[in-house]
Amino acid sequence: MSYFAHQQSLVESDTIGDHTRIWAFAHVLPGARIGENCNICDHVFIENDVVIGNNVTIKCGVQVWDGISLEDNVFVGPNATFTNDPSPRSKQYPDQFFRTVVREGASIGANATILPGLTIGKNAMIGAGAVVTRDVPSNAIVVGNPAYIRGYASSIKQLDSNGPVYFAEESAPVRSSIVPGVTVRKLPFFADIRGELSFAEFGPHLPFLPQRYFLVYNVPSREVRGEHAHKELHQFLVCVRGSCAVLVDDGTRREEFVLDSPLIGLHIPPMVWGIQYKFSSDALLFVLASEGYKADDYIRDYDDYLKALKIRKADS
Repeated sequence: MSYFAHQQSLVESDTIGDHTRIWAFAHVLPGARIGENCNICDHVFIENDVVIGNNVTIKCGVQVWDGISLEDNVFVGPNATFTNDPSPRSKQYPDQFFRTVVREGASIGANATILPGLTIGKNAMIGAGAVVTRDVPSNAIVVGNPAYIRGYASSIKQLDSNGPVYFAEESAPVRSSIVPGVTVRKLPFFADIRGELSFAEFGPHLPFLPQRYFLVYNVPSREVRGEHAHKELHQFLVCVRGSCAVLVDDGTRREEFVLDSPLIGLHIPPMVWGIQYKFSSDALLFVLASEGYKADDYIRDYDDYLKALKIRKADS
């Protein structure tokens, strides 16, 4: 054999990749397909209609049922639970089980539960004990029951003990992000006995002439907005009340900003993936856009976004 199977394992499948290791008391049914260099630990059960990619680790006590696919470099922690039937009954079987896909590079923590028919995005991280009831976007970190997005993998956050820090006292009013083209802008501020005032003008503060605005408010704190890129549209975001977090992503680099003041504006240029989340209960997000609404300007799927980036790079 080109793979290792412990003498106390039961491996009935003929489709096992080179250098895969299957340890004691694991049981692999005949229809399962397992890639190369995987590590299948003790007491793992793998059913028939299962596809497991290369370099996958499945820790002890996991059952991988019909309809589950684990792509390359996935990690599944001990006693994580997959499900494939939303309404199970004893001795009653659906014509086809729901399909669950765990995309490349994702990790599932110990004792997490994945409901049937979901997609766990590339490089996502499922916290230990989380109960995942909805699809998880690429790179998202989710925790809790029901699971909610708490952060994003590999994102840079500029924070200190007092909250966000974007500008030193004497710094220029514009700071560049690690994501090319994205900038944070310090807006003018005036205050007297009559109240406070902030504004922005095209040129000194706004990098484009707005053609549209919209407001985002009354967002439940655990909900996520955005999750798309624009082909041509520029946006300028100001949280005029409360706070929210904005993640920007160019397919390689990610940075997260906390918008918690009407004196901070965030410019997001075209072809940058943007996400808004962690809304406070009183958050009011004001967004200026460089164009009117055009449905075909949106890229709403992260994989499509990565493909579009490659095409633009090849054409440039």
